[in-house]
Amino acid sequence: MLPAFSPLGEEEIRVTDSAGRYLSRDVKALSDSPPFDNSAMDGYAVRAQDVRGADQGSPIRLPVRGESRAGGAPPSPLEPQTAFRIFTGAPMPRGSDAVVIQEDTVRQGDEVEILEASHLGKHVRGRGSDVEAGATILRAGDRLSAGEIGLLASQNIDRVHVFVQPRVALLSTGDELRPLGAQLEPGTIVNSNVYALTQMLRDVGVVPVALPAAPDSLSDIENALREALQADVVISMGGVSVGEYDLVHEAFANLGIESSFWKVRIKTGKPITYATHQGKPVIGVPGNPMSAMVTFEVLVAPCLRKMLGDPRPHPQPVTARLSNGYRRRPGRVEIARAIAVRAGDELVVTLKDQQGSGSLPSFVGVNALVILPSDKAELEPGERVEAILWGSGLRGSASFFETLD
Repeated sequence: MLPAFSPLGEEEIRVTDSAGRYLSRDVKALSDSPPFDNSAMDGYAVRAQDVRGADQGSPIRLPVRGESRAGGAPPSPLEPQTAFRIFTGAPMPRGSDAVVIQEDTVRQGDEVEILEASHLGKHVRGRGSDVEAGATILRAGDRLSAGEIGLLASQNIDRVHVFVQPRVALLSTGDELRPLGAQLEPGTIVNSNVYALTQMLRDVGVVPVALPAAPDSLSDIENALREALQADVVISMGGVSVGEYDLVHEAFANLGIESSFWKVRIKTGKPITYATHQGKPVIGVPGNPMSAMVTFEVLVAPCLRKMLGDPRPHPQPVTARLSNGYRRRPGRVEIARAIAVRAGDELVVTLKDQQGSGSLPSFVGVNALVILPSDKAELEPGERVEAILWGSGLRGSASFFETLD
């Protein structure tokens, strides 16, 4: 599937609108950071040689000739054998090269006693020590989050080039499906899949286009697919199995949507299908809620992240210990829902009791997908397994500070 998913181009947007987007170009620093030598602490700016040898037993007394504070007027030059009162972030007076912190001084009127020597550059943040002008600070493929946005803002960069967000059409099929809030007649259900996958699409960073559910009629499905093909990617839900009313395959063929594969040896999600229409990806996920969500997470989401410009689109499995046993029929890799917690130095996963493909409650609270090998029928408590952290990840009711000495 991956070769069909490539970025659609780039656009320039405001940094304030860029959260979650992927850079399409490297970004270089416009200026040195910090832009001037400044103090890392409150204290006194001095010449290191003037306070050499100072200690509690033999303090060095210096006259205080001025003050430097953040945002204030530029300080005058520092004369030899004098000090300047200085505050965190304030510019260093020309001629000074060290800061003695306030705790190591005693102020007496217009003079200050230095109780501790300060070496050259101590407590001084030098100009360009974080970033030098012209240096690459972010690279194409980086996803913009709080840290990246803060760095861009610090450089007074207000616009960036990012990859275009693809529009992904979601098309459900089924006579029984109704929108949220509708009056449900006997035999009908709310189309929960479209709401779940819409949110999963938003989490990935693409633009979801949720279409009305198409009835189980070949002409209705074909018409709905024509509309869906106006988007950059199409995801159909349901109708890809072998039932009498599973008409998606036939609709694909009638519209020239060329199938690449149908069925994958995983559980849950076996009947997923992948096709293209004039190079445009078309994916048919199963209609069962868990099958739709799991196949989206492990097979579709990485493709969409690649389309967004992510150079590392695949989730990285972690090793965990199984807390409960599990029996299953071997033959397919199983992607099982679980709850992960940390126990000492280990990650421990507890498989949900319900693993059926139609059980929506089995996804509530899930923060891990456990990969069970195809050749094992029985797994014992304590066995090592591979897992993908999902959703909210690990959370605790107590602060980690409570565990510190």
